[in-house]
Amino acid sequence: MSSSTSEERQREIVRAARTAGSVDVTALASELGVAKETIRRDLRALEDHGLVRRTHGGAYPVESAGFETTLAFRATSQVPEKRRIAAAAAELLGDAETVFVDEGFTPQLIAEALPVDRPLTVVTASLPVAGALAEAEKVSVLLLGGRVRPGTLATVDHWATKMLAGFVVDLAFIGANGISREHGLTTPDPAVSEVKAQAVRAARRTVFVGTHTKFGAVSFCRFADVGALEAIVTSTLLPTTEAHRYSLLGPQVIRV
Repeated sequence: MSSSTSEERQREIVRAARTAGSVDVTALASELGVAKETIRRDLRALEDHGLVRRTHGGAYPVESAGFETTLAFRATSQVPEKRRIAAAAAELLGDAETVFVDEGFTPQLIAEALPVDRPLTVVTASLPVAGALAEAEKVSVLLLGGRVRPGTLATVDHWATKMLAGFVVDLAFIGANGISREHGLTTPDPAVSEVKAQAVRAARRTVFVGTHTKFGAVSFCRFADVGALEAIVTSTLLPTTEAHRYSLLGPQVIRV
């Protein structure tokens, strides 16, 4: 499949990245019949437009207003890293008695790692999180009402935010599609952004959890500043220097 113009080629690259979850420079060069340097130029241009993030030897797609991965896809990508992050995040519970657990696969893993041998109230918009904890005897689950988004199986809109506005929670575990020092925490969908913003407002302590690929990525809707976070839990795949830059904005950065 050879593309005549750089615009067509770049569209093809974005489509491939979104379908497969990532692309490889060498493979793209042979598929599109162009030099590797041409592909690298394309990827730089796409990164400048916020459509992909470049990695060593390739790129992966940035979630945006027009593109979001499903929970099913997230459950198969970077799972060992997400498990480590979730376990470390659950250890930050401390003496919290009320906890907000965000939608998404990593927060779902946190829910599964929470201690169930002590009284705990968990507030969530996520159906899978509610399902994971509903059977636990000492855990009281409050599921926010609202419209269920099919890709993520989480509730949104005014029903969810209104219910959340009535609570003060000790700790919120928050995920995002992107976190950057300049633009803070972002997510593609305005309805999801509203719920996350309300959760951050409702919480005494907020912990961001996310894989290293979230850092530097910027999505459409901003819902919190990095300075609003008590801690960031990610993996050692985030470079030490980068972690330090985030810690200068206030949060403790934990890499596992």
